[in-house]
Amino acid sequence: MSTALALLILAGVFAAFWLDSARARELATALARTLCEQRGLQFLDDTVVLRRIGLRWGRRGIRFRRMFSFDFSRGGMGRRDGYLILVGTEVEQYGLNLPPEDGPTPPAEPPAQDDAGKVVPFRRPRR
Repeated sequence: MSTALALLILAGVFAAFWLDSARARELATALARTLCEQRGLQFLDDTVVLRRIGLRWGRRGIRFRRMFSFDFSRGGMGRRDGYLILVGTEVEQYGLNLPPEDGPTPPAEPPAQDDAGKVVPFRRPRR
């Protein structure tokens, strides 16, 4: 009888963890979508991916700490990544891998070659 009770308790714990994880994923998806909309970004694939999970002591005791990642785009150009860290249902941290506002910096001008005679030509090795 004790084995059946232990299995029942284990199944209950697993079900509670699964439901909590599903709720955290839905919350992370909604938060990522809102974060992108506030900044004028396109939330790609409409999904988040669980990257890490751990335990963290909080004000209400032990909570699961989950890190979710997601992809977004600015103006449909390129694919960037962002992340959300949730402790339970509270946002601990978030980040977006955004390019600079004024676009990519132009390449630097190559230095003037005053010493053109010092260039060693490339030669293929002999076989």
